[in-house]
Amino acid sequence: MSAYLVLLTRPLLAGFAAGVLISLGACSAANPEVPAKAAARPVLADQTHTSERAELHESLAAPAGVQRKREVAGKAIMPNVAYAPMPMPMPMPSSMMQADVALPGYREQNREQYQKLADNPVHAVTDTPVSTFSIDVDTGSYANVRRFLNGGQLPPQDAVRLEELVNYFPYAYRLPKGDVPFGVQTELAATPWNPESRLLRIAIKASDMRVDELPPANLVFLVDVSGSMARRDGLPLVQSTLKLLVEQLRAQDKVSLVVYAGSSSVVLEPTAGSDKTKIRAAIDQLMAGGSTAGESGIQLAYQQAQQGFIDGGINRILLATDGDFNVGISDFESLKQLAADKRKTGVSLTTLGFGTDNYNEQLMEQLADAGDGNYAYIDNLREARKVLVDQLSSTLATVAKDVKIQVEFNPAQVSEYRLLGYENRALKREDFSNDKVDAGEIGAGHSVTALYEVVPVGGKGWLEPLRYQAAAKTDNPAGELAWLRIRYKAPGQSASKLLEQPIQASDVRAVSQASEDLRFAAAVAAFAQQLKGDTYTGRFSLADSAELARGAKGDDRFGLRAEFVQLVELAQSLQTATTRSTTARVQQ
Repeated sequence: MSAYLVLLTRPLLAGFAAGVLISLGACSAANPEVPAKAAARPVLADQTHTSERAELHESLAAPAGVQRKREVAGKAIMPNVAYAPMPMPMPMPSSMMQADVALPGYREQNREQYQKLADNPVHAVTDTPVSTFSIDVDTGSYANVRRFLNGGQLPPQDAVRLEELVNYFPYAYRLPKGDVPFGVQTELAATPWNPESRLLRIAIKASDMRVDELPPANLVFLVDVSGSMARRDGLPLVQSTLKLLVEQLRAQDKVSLVVYAGSSSVVLEPTAGSDKTKIRAAIDQLMAGGSTAGESGIQLAYQQAQQGFIDGGINRILLATDGDFNVGISDFESLKQLAADKRKTGVSLTTLGFGTDNYNEQLMEQLADAGDGNYAYIDNLREARKVLVDQLSSTLATVAKDVKIQVEFNPAQVSEYRLLGYENRALKREDFSNDKVDAGEIGAGHSVTALYEVVPVGGKGWLEPLRYQAAAKTDNPAGELAWLRIRYKAPGQSASKLLEQPIQASDVRAVSQASEDLRFAAAVAAFAQQLKGDTYTGRFSLADSAELARGAKGDDRFGLRAEFVQLVELAQSLQTATTRSTTARVQQ
């Protein structure tokens, strides 16, 4: 039962000329229809989210005392009356924080979730000569960082994953030859931010496919239609995104549509890709409202995928959500295990992230990893087109799975090294040859970049020398900086194949002589480190990162590199403003 509390705040100080009338709607804790998790958060009675609060405030810009009725998520609500914000003459009672319209100066706590990862450590080659990790082709972190910067805010440090920023961009890497599904090349140059070290780039490039060359696809659109998606950057953007993909479908493809809120249901049974009108109509009819039973939706989506399973084809679920699960299984590890178990059936899971404020980025990235898919964050239609039109083959078709990289450094050439990024992709040395250990997948046309910063023997590194350290062996091949090993499995195969090649120390170049791709990747890597706290980049500034990228834009067919330069400059402005604000507060 809902009760309305009317609070009349009379002017208590000389500077107040008028009172403030605030009508607060509080939902009784005894209401059995409100899930426990939802009730614990300061949200509207119908679970309307922060962006909808803003829309309510906008709707209240009418003459004082006039209330307007509004439809939110299919439910009629009566917004409360609020007047122009005024300084509060006394501390705000805690009960007022549960009101369904925020009081002046109140801001709902940001509930976005990111995985906390420490930067990769520096290793001494004499102690740890071998580095092993799984490749990663996700790009969601870059689009998410862009969303923060374009919104006038520096991103949280945990939102920045260096490898996803670097791998967001296309590179002119060497294509494969023979029966190998991807080409491999390396490059070595002086590190732009550290004259004592060298930057080693490992580049992998898979051959692309035209859409008409792809195997038949059995796709399941799994869409979150809960109340938290009732915003412009939620369900409406999801609908526009999926309709871009619908235009790429062929007659041999088929699509199912599953939705979930408080429960899950099938909106569209497997439908031929040629019936675009029917598919678009099913997408257009979706409406948001209710709690979020994500696990139930995932289970139903896998059932639909099995129902329409195509032997030898592409069988994939595309999950579009903000990841804010609050009904059924919402435990992080349980959801990951569910995706890991289901991938054994031959159905992969791609996650498309949407939304703000309550976005669970950690879940989205890890679900895609466990489900043998890829993760992207969609902040606008241009990004949707990039992922589901321009790079559709990469998103859907896998050319190599369980791809692992191992680098053995030569102690006669390298004293120290550190891997840039891939913190949550680290593998044990023995995992490299163990075909039961899961690793990353490469899609058609995907490029993968891995960067190491290495200190040559005799150079000044990060570690203090040890008194009793054994001298480096001198019988190693002196010309080799390192030995590169790559393991991968062909789609449908359980046994891995091994590729090996040396990396020559004599191939080092000055930064100015390095390829445009290496220089641009270095600029992106520097920018990512600067956003995360400048631990290793020293005096190399955001302005230096922008200048390095500006000189390495190259052809830039889609304008992505030019956009990156603008984002670095925007971050520089925001950083300067933040520093000045902090200084002013300290001086006060």
